[in-house]
Amino acid sequence: MPREFYAALCLVLVIEGLVLFAAPNGWQSVMREASKMEPRTLRVCGAIAIGIGLLTLRLVH
Repeated sequence: MPREFYAALCLVLVIEGLVLFAAPNGWQSVMREASKMEPRTLRVCGAIAIGIGLLTLRLVH
């Protein structure tokens, strides 16, 4: 179990790094817009992302 967890974290880092490497200006723009959002809205977006990720993981695994 820990091995798969660490592998998943590494993949997250790779994907995040790819976004920063491929589109740094776009990433900065998204972060500027996100900083204007209410914390509650960001939490809801985060909760939705977690839910979608868990559901997808359940379907794939």
